[in-house]
Amino acid sequence: MAASAAVALVAVGVCAAAFVIIRHQMTRQLDLSLAQTAAQVTQQSRGWGPTVGDTSCRFQAVPCVQIVPSDPAEDPAKPYALRVTDATRQVAAGQHAPYYSKLTVVGQEMRMFTTRLPGKHEALQVALRSDTVQRGVRQAAWALSAVGGAGVLLAAGLGYWVSRSGLAPVTRLTATAERIAATRDARHRIELPPGPPGREDEVTRLATSFNTMLGELEQSIAAQRRLVADASHELRTPLTALRTNAELLARADRLTDAQRDRASAALGRQLREVTQLVNDLIELARDEEPQPLVEQVRPADLAAHAVRAARGHWPQIAFQDHFAAETEAVALPGVPARISRLLTNLLDNAAKFSPPGGPVEVELTAYSGALELTVRDHGPGIAAEDLPYVFDRFYRAEAARALPGSGLGLAMARQIARAHSADLTAEQAPGGGALFRLSFPAAG
Repeated sequence: MAASAAVALVAVGVCAAAFVIIRHQMTRQLDLSLAQTAAQVTQQSRGWGPTVGDTSCRFQAVPCVQIVPSDPAEDPAKPYALRVTDATRQVAAGQHAPYYSKLTVVGQEMRMFTTRLPGKHEALQVALRSDTVQRGVRQAAWALSAVGGAGVLLAAGLGYWVSRSGLAPVTRLTATAERIAATRDARHRIELPPGPPGREDEVTRLATSFNTMLGELEQSIAAQRRLVADASHELRTPLTALRTNAELLARADRLTDAQRDRASAALGRQLREVTQLVNDLIELARDEEPQPLVEQVRPADLAAHAVRAARGHWPQIAFQDHFAAETEAVALPGVPARISRLLTNLLDNAAKFSPPGGPVEVELTAYSGALELTVRDHGPGIAAEDLPYVFDRFYRAEAARALPGSGLGLAMARQIARAHSADLTAEQAPGGGALFRLSFPAAG
């Protein structure tokens, strides 16, 4: 309705302006004709004296002419055919400027021009019938009214069509949103009109953005379901073992001391594994770091502390660290505990796959204010088919199925890196083994 009203207003305005212009031009043409007739009569009327108009006033296209003196005493005996007013006498006396006026003579509408005869105290009045002009103006008014009415109707129809066509993506968007709300199925998409992407309008871009949002929502829901399924699968085995050992300890009177000790130790170990798994899941469920805990940290100090802790946890592994001197002064915003957890997960992963006595090389370098930490082991490395999935939750390569762990360590490390605007990648190390590269952005 707003679009139709705007177009209708323009159509009516154009018709009204056209009517005003047509009326002005037709009246102006009549005035020019009166002025030319007055000029001709002025040259011909020398010595006429006061003259009354004749019966020619009633004929179309024939001017009616009369001469009026400034002094009423000099008026002719016959009455004037054209109206004589005080303004007429003032024009004759040279006290009033020439003017145009409307009048009716013998029932006919006329337009009259009153001017002064040069060198005399007389006014010349020239009148022409204006009914043809009025009739032309009325015809133009009716024609423009019809055009304006048709323009209003056309504007209403076009406005309805344009609004329906232009807002069709919004209608589809609304229907899709309602369908998703009813079915909770994020696989639905809005149909986009055909055409090159560069010629999309605002509504089409809105629909495209909505489809993108639905895609992200679908991936999020799928990841959430996959996480729940994987977590339930991973928890099923340790919980079954816990229940078995708990049932054994419930019949402790039937067990020997050695059996009770083994069952108790297994129960404690499984409780720790389940606790660690639940804690890892809680950490992974957090998408971003809590802002109140962010502070300026020195990654070199955290890396040195993580290496010292790893040497205590993995005494059979030789950790070799090399930190460039310029890295000690570099400080970046982050959560110290979370960055320490990231580094610990990388070192534990490298130690887990390294052969006994094998080295794990940790190197920290700085360039242009940015930091890069590399952790390399000399184990079996990462198979090419496993490389794209090493950071997925619960993913465990064929070579790692028999090793302890839940498959969450690297996924947690990647999440912590992203939360700190860092980039964590994995690759095959030259000469064998796996190489993990952690790149922190430049400070500021």
